[in-house]
Formats: sequence, structure tokens, C-alpha cells
Amino acid sequence: MAYDLTQPLVIAISSRALFDLEEANQVFESCGLEAYRDYQRAHETDVLAPGPAYPLVKAFLNLNGMKEDQRLVEVIVMSRNTADTSLRIFNSIHHYGLDITRAALVGGAEVAPYLKAFRADLFLSAHAPDVKQAVDSGVAAGMILTGGHQPHPDDSIGQIRIAFDGDAVLFSAESERVFKQQGLDAFIAHEKQRADMPLPKGPFANFLMTISNLQARYAGADSTPIRTALVTSRSAPAHERAIKTLRKWGVRVDEAFFLGGVPKTDILASFGAHIFFDDQQVHATPASQVVPSAVVPYRAGDDPTQNGAD
Repeated sequence: MAYDLTQPLVIAISSRALFDLEEANQVFESCGLEAYRDYQRAHETDVLAPGPAYPLVKAFLNLNGMKEDQRLVEVIVMSRNTADTSLRIFNSIHHYGLDITRAALVGGAEVAPYLKAFRADLFLSAHAPDVKQAVDSGVAAGMILTGGHQPHPDDSIGQIRIAFDGDAVLFSAESERVFKQQGLDAFIAHEKQRADMPLPKGPFANFLMTISNLQARYAGADSTPIRTALVTSRSAPAHERAIKTLRKWGVRVDEAFFLGGVPKTDILASFGAHIFFDDQQVHATPASQVVPSAVVPYRAGDDPTQNGAD
């Protein structure tokens, strides 16, 4: 019987997001493909250290043990490696006991065309072009920042905590364009006038809905295994439209922070985010020093600094 990937939450992840491959990547960047291939073969039995998304992936896979005879999550490695250079990655997966058995190894080709085929709900990668193409194709995707917070193999996550920025992440960039092009006063007026009008969906709206549906499976339990937070630079009175939009979508966020320009880093650290998604490097980069963070690129035609329709 064919395995139906429409049932579980499907997380597609690049090898550099899952493991620390920065040294190998430096070989590739400075010496080319042949040197990279030789390097990976020479280090094939060397176990890779965890990458920034490792604890999150491990925690999501642990959900499969919480419901008897039901796989809630599938993780699929989506890599530009060839099958030949991927053995080190799979040796590391085996070493850490990660329940990952599926992969797409595209040998330098673009990864994005295969995400829909695998029914991916989320794609995490350190390679910006792949992330941009994924977002443009309608898949929630983030470019995970490497070189920041370093996880430990024994890090244990009891409750998965996911933090989202609002505009251009959960919501479209429509309102952010007003702010970027016309300023704060125009943005506030725009949002007050449209307080009862739901914001259009952003690249992570459907992913939040999927997470909300997963949380609903644990209704009545003492606690759910996933907790979410909205961490946005919006403040009152612009908060109202965001709250009513989520209500209209029929989803919840467990915590919401309307910061009005207050730095996000300390809030994210206090929340204990295991991943934070933001469209702006100015927020994601400092956050990555304390929590794993990913930049969400603007969808084609959505860049708020450019003129044009959303």
C-alpha cells in the first residue's frame, strides 16, 4: 500500500540545516565540487555535529511516539548533495537515532520543484535561492541562519515552541508596504480603517493552520506538545487587525507580543523559541544568537520596498 504523505506534517530539511556542515561548505565554496566530494568521502565515518534545526527536528519526530500507530510527522532530507556524497549525512542520522528514512538528493539541481511532490508543509534550508523558490511556489520556507546558537546532541525539547513574525510571514506584505513607503502614521491609519478586514495570507499562514490542527488533536490534555507565539513589531491600535485575522482563520496563537519597536531577542529567549521566522535580517540575525532563527524571503511581487500589487 502506498504511503500517503497528505496525512502527517511533512518537514523538508536541507543537510546544512540539520547538521553542522559549515566546514564542508567552505571547502565547496573555496575549492569546488570535486574537492567537496573528496572531502566528504574522506570524512564519511565522521559524525556531524547538530545544526541549528536539529533539536526542532528531533522534537517533531518524537511526536510520533505520542499517538499509538499514528505517524504525525515525517521529515525528509532535501539536499543538493549527490547520493555518493550523502553517506556522511545518513551515517550521522543513524548515529543520532533520528527516524528519517526518506531523501531527495538532487546533485546540484534545484530542490524547490520536488517540495510539492513530497507534500512538504515546511522547508528549512541554509541555501537562500532554494528557500526563495520554495516560497514563490507556495511552500512555507525559511533560510535558517547558521553560525549562531549551537545546539547540543543531548538537548531535549519537552514542548515545541515556534515563534512567527506577523507581516510578510503569517500575513501578506500588504500592510508592511504601507509602512515602508508611507511611514508609521500612514500604516496606523491604514490598519485602523481596515481593522475588521482580514489580512491576506502570508507564506506561513497555511503552516500555522496545520500546526493548529495538530494542536487540536491534544484538546483536553494537560498540555499540548506544541506552543506558538506571534512576535511582531505591531502595537496598538494596529494589533486589532492581526487578532481579528487569526480569529477569522479559525486558528490560535498561544502567546502574542505586540512590541512596537522593542527588540525581539529577549522576548524570544524568554519564550524559549525553538525556531523563529521573520522576514527581516535585522530581527532574525540577533535572534539567531539566542534561538534558532530563519529568514522568510518575500514572495515574488510582495517586496514592500517595491511598487506594485501584492
